[in-house]
Amino acid sequence: MNEIVIAQTTIDDEDRAKALARGAVERRLAACAHIDQPFTAVYRWQGAVETATEWRVSYKTTTDRLPELEAWVGAEHSYDVPEWITLPVTGGSGAYLSWVREESAAPE
Repeated sequence: MNEIVIAQTTIDDEDRAKALARGAVERRLAACAHIDQPFTAVYRWQGAVETATEWRVSYKTTTDRLPELEAWVGAEHSYDVPEWITLPVTGGSGAYLSWVREESAAPE
């Protein structure tokens, strides 16, 4: 079955976050995308501890569309190694979950 998932990435620029969100929805790779307010990220990169301001983009999509969404985000993202994690949706409003399935369905 076409299960619902939340896929997330982060990026260091608000306009890029908006472009990643809008582009995925326009291509029907996700039904919607939320952009969280900027937050501070602390991480190790190439042997050094870094601090950056980032925005999180959370996509609501289906397992069927996930591979294409992941490939598209990877191609459009500016990071060498962008964050990409997925979280299963284990419940929710039937109407909302149906809407996610309909809006992220591949065009015929």
